[in-house]
Amino acid sequence: MQAVSAGQDSVKRQFALTAGALGVVFGDIGTSPLYALKECFHAAHGLAITHDNVVGILSLIFWSLMIIVSIKYIAFIMRADNRGEGGIMALLALALRANYRHTWLRPVLIGIGLFGAALFFGDGMITPAISVLSAVEGLNVVSPGLEDFVIPITVAVLISLFLIQRHGTASVGALFGPVMLVWFSTLGGLGLYNIQQFPQVLELVNPFWAMHFIAQNHVTAFITLGAVVLTITGGEALYADMGHFGRKPIRRAWFLLVLPALVLNYCGQGALLLSDPSAVENPFYRLAPEWALYPLIILSTLATVIASQAVISGVFSLARQAMLLGYLPRFQIRHTSDREMGQIYIPFFNWTLLGTIILLVLTFKSSSNLASAYGIAVTMTMICDALLLLVVAHKLWGWHPAAAVLATLPFLVVDFAFFGATSLKIVQGGWFPLSIGMTAFFIMATWKRGRVILSERLSAETMPLNLFVNSIGASAGQTVPGTAVFMTGSHQYVPHALLHNMKHNKIIHERNVLLTLVTRDVPFVDDGERLRVERIAHEFYLVTAAYGFKEQPDIPELFKLSASQGLLDFDMMDTSFFVSRERIMASGTRGMSLWREKLFVAMARNAVSATDFFHIPTNRVVEMGTQVQL
Repeated sequence: MQAVSAGQDSVKRQFALTAGALGVVFGDIGTSPLYALKECFHAAHGLAITHDNVVGILSLIFWSLMIIVSIKYIAFIMRADNRGEGGIMALLALALRANYRHTWLRPVLIGIGLFGAALFFGDGMITPAISVLSAVEGLNVVSPGLEDFVIPITVAVLISLFLIQRHGTASVGALFGPVMLVWFSTLGGLGLYNIQQFPQVLELVNPFWAMHFIAQNHVTAFITLGAVVLTITGGEALYADMGHFGRKPIRRAWFLLVLPALVLNYCGQGALLLSDPSAVENPFYRLAPEWALYPLIILSTLATVIASQAVISGVFSLARQAMLLGYLPRFQIRHTSDREMGQIYIPFFNWTLLGTIILLVLTFKSSSNLASAYGIAVTMTMICDALLLLVVAHKLWGWHPAAAVLATLPFLVVDFAFFGATSLKIVQGGWFPLSIGMTAFFIMATWKRGRVILSERLSAETMPLNLFVNSIGASAGQTVPGTAVFMTGSHQYVPHALLHNMKHNKIIHERNVLLTLVTRDVPFVDDGERLRVERIAHEFYLVTAAYGFKEQPDIPELFKLSASQGLLDFDMMDTSFFVSRERIMASGTRGMSLWREKLFVAMARNAVSATDFFHIPTNRVVEMGTQVQL
């Protein structure tokens, strides 16, 4: 009986994970039918609505979904899990585990991974704008007189979406799976209803029609690829959200529901176009009978809000990972759930996203115009994923170099074909996500480089720790009761706060702890491996606390763990935290150019203090200031 009960619980859990994956993972790719096929037959392409053209484009869509999503991401890249976690930062961490004979390879890999992550910020701005706008544009199908209400309603929906972020999405998250289940069922049902008008569209599974379309329309087919890529946006989310749901639920949801629903809906739109070419202005909403338009608009808006929520949560998660890995300054992070660690809210990114997205809607004004800006960031991220996959397959999986190249080359060819097509849209709007990605990349690179230079300057102005400990008896001054904790980035040198405390106050505490927080290239660290304590002198300790790149350090919780493991017992009311606060001055003489140093200084001055970021009780903190010239 226990075995049966355990089996039933396992089935229920897998079903819940699959339903959850529907609500989070597939939101972006699941809302592509709202605008993708319409853009393929955009008037600027000059494509006639004929059997060969429609079936050819449908075949391109079908095989893009199969090659990029089904094979590349689900079959291959999802094998590259970092302790169950996915995403480009996890893939980069895997690639960096290997040893490389050429020293230049590691910086190149870091650059590829960071650039791919930076592009996600640009994608995170366009996805909510184009998704919600395309859903609300259904009002134009109901009545052309409602066109003036499209943008105001879109802006209102977006503002509402971002206003609820600070409250967390746990309360509404339970609705995501059921709503998306209804959405994909509706997609498939509308497709089936319209396929009967022209069942020949089912020939899309034959790759001949895709090749025939390319052969007959060389230049136009290449340009059309820039619209076909809209059908696979969100494919990277399958890999990025793997840690939340696991491989099997994502694969199960994709092959059993999402892929069939998408293919059927695209086929239905194609059949509708062949039966009524005038439906090209909005083939998705024309699939439905008139009585179903308003319910479909409401359902579409809900689906696009869910898709936007997934992207917003992804931006928050990626930003936190970048902070912990040292590529972004510390921002205020609020945890919106007591149970789910991934439920976080970052005010700065929330309001920056909202302002930029509203600006996008007001500037581009329609989903067709936004489609010109969409795709290039996605294709470049897919290229970065493929390049890192090549390295992981060879270095970690032990594949022969030739086998790794042969496995990834077809994906790279398709990715570069999509990138070439979307790059033609740079002038029409593709410059926006590209500029956002480049800006984010330079900000992350500048912060990382600035922290390295700052560490070098600080190390040059202090003394080696072993020398200090050996000489501490003769010059320590007065010993006072209590524990002093000094936050430091390295155990090789004496923290500036410790030197300044002795210099100005002429005291040293009876117990001194040098605490270093280390972020490892894994998503999570077990509590048993988190702490390492080393006693180097009488009541003088070095404590190293390790965290994964998806964990949030918390000093009070760390001290509780230390006591429970019998390492060091801290009385918080008898403990003082000494933190260095540097006043950084840009010089432009060494390390970085003057403008990058000024950018680093500005970020450092606006970063959240270590006290707030690490949840240190404010009434137990002493800040010791110092001036550093880069």
